[in-house]
Amino acid sequence: MALSESLRNELQSLVTNNRVVLFMKGTRGAPQCGFSAQVVQILDELLPSYETVDVLRSPELRDGIKEFSEWPTIPQLFIDGQFVGGCDIVRSLNASKELHQLLGTSGSVPPTPKVKVSAAAANAFQAAADPSGDQLHLKIDAQFQYDLFFGPSEAGEIEVPTNGPTLWMDPASARRADGLSIDFVTGDGGGFKIENPNEPPKVKQIAAPELKAMLERGEITLFDVRPSSERDIASIAAAHALDAQGQALLFSLDRGAAVAFHCHHGVRSQDAASQLIGEGFRNVYNLKGGIDAWSNLVDPSVPRY
Repeated sequence: MALSESLRNELQSLVTNNRVVLFMKGTRGAPQCGFSAQVVQILDELLPSYETVDVLRSPELRDGIKEFSEWPTIPQLFIDGQFVGGCDIVRSLNASKELHQLLGTSGSVPPTPKVKVSAAAANAFQAAADPSGDQLHLKIDAQFQYDLFFGPSEAGEIEVPTNGPTLWMDPASARRADGLSIDFVTGDGGGFKIENPNEPPKVKQIAAPELKAMLERGEITLFDVRPSSERDIASIAAAHALDAQGQALLFSLDRGAAVAFHCHHGVRSQDAASQLIGEGFRNVYNLKGGIDAWSNLVDPSVPRY
């Protein structure tokens, strides 16, 4: 498909009016592929801000940027209006420090984030502390997955004082950590609990009885991602089929509305829910165990198959 003049002009405007632009799958806070996540991780360590464009918004955009750059894969990085390359090239340039030169930075040092540690978490850290005196590190990757561990200091890390133990973070983690709080919960499912206001929305798993209660209170809209052949076997009365009519209803909702998806066992609906996060919805649920769990835990009159 030929690149339209209007899309060419739009792409040219993006790379001209923004010094650094990354065309990627997903967003900076929620990359939708590993290669995009790797480039985001690299750029986050070097820049406080840059422009990203989600090519999953439309097939025309995804194909158009490939023709515009004459490069066959995503992600694609542009600096100062010039195409730099994809993931492998960006990684190579970063390793050789050439990327630093292109960006005109040796890696900006972020402000020290403010982090709160509860008394319970501070006590748990103290009990787990390594007698060798290794430091407590917190890493936060581009998908906002957290890693807390004791270990020796690492080059380039930032010392982050808290109201409990001192944390050590790499620059990218520090940029994602301001306002973060760490607690420790005992009992089943306990452990360290991290709340981070910078974390992008994620798909939340919801049990069938909890979903039933929210539906009865009118707090959530449920969509069935299965094909009609499966819906004919078993269905939840409150669920809307995700056909053309259902999609129209879905995208008429406010981006902050509570939305849930279900399938047979919860795998296909998880994929659909993740895609909706990429569309800007912030309150998205996946029925844990799918309609099979609904039949088992809520309504046994729904056939199991």
